Amino acid sequence: MAKRLLFIVAFLCSFASIAQEVQVNAYFMQDSAKLGERVGYVLKAQYPQEKQLIFPDSTFDFTPFELLEKKTYTSYTREGITQDSVVYFVSNFELDPSSYLTLPVFELSRYDSITYFPLDAELKLKLTLDSIPEQPVFQENNVYQSIEKKWNWMLIGGIAVIVLLILGALYWMFADQIKKILIEQGIKRRWGRFQKRWAQATSELEKENSMEAADELLGLWKGYIESLTSLPVREWTSSEIGEKLGDMKIFSSLRAVEMIIYAGKKAEIKEATDYLLQVAQEKYVEKLSKNKDARATV
Repeated sequence: MAKRLLFIVAFLCSFASIAQEVQVNAYFMQDSAKLGERVGYVLKAQYPQEKQLIFPDSTFDFTPFELLEKKTYTSYTREGITQDSVVYFVSNFELDPSSYLTLPVFELSRYDSITYFPLDAELKLKLTLDSIPEQPVFQENNVYQSIEKKWNWMLIGGIAVIVLLILGALYWMFADQIKKILIEQGIKRRWGRFQKRWAQATSELEKENSMEAADELLGLWKGYIESLTSLPVREWTSSEIGEKLGDMKIFSSLRAVEMIIYAGKKAEIKEATDYLLQVAQEKYVEKLSKNKDARATV
């Protein structure tokens, strides 16, 4: 009776020790695959909770397969037994009828490590070839297909260089004449603006006869004459302007307007403003004639 009891205890102890061993299992998620097809390889491990196991990473040699992705799952522990699993997605480019893969699991200990290998997992190569018809069938398609046009950049660059050379030559030949034409247009535009502002200023002065209106009128006239003659007209007194321009009637006309500013006298100044406008027009025509004469000599 004692011998039987001892045998049962020994059997249970051996069973418990077996239950504490590391178990590794691996398999492909499908039996066969096409060349280069993505296939999952499942690697599972069951081991005591106190042990530490690690799975291969991307640095491991997966020959003859190519590793595409590694997907890990959360460990599950129950009654002291831990279960881990990892799925390696691989592809095969070998033409062998069957390819085999076995990945190890490593147990880390204090001074050494133990390697566990599962059985080889087999993956068969699936070769598929569509049937070839006896006579080729052409698909009718009369829809216009536009062809992408490519730019000839060398030709475009050459044309651009030629155009620039032509423009440069034309500018070199006619630069002075073009410049004088632009100057003439500028003179005409300034005269048109002056006429418009002069009409507004004289109308305002005749209406209000105020110091502000008179001062604005004089400033407008002096500024325009200065732009035509390049003389410091705005810095001169009325008498100096008359002397420098050789027309003392200009002095009397300016003086008539200045009397409103300095003496506060209201006066009839239409004759004076008309003469000042006449002088401005004469200087404008003179400036325009000089520019045309210079252009004719080019």
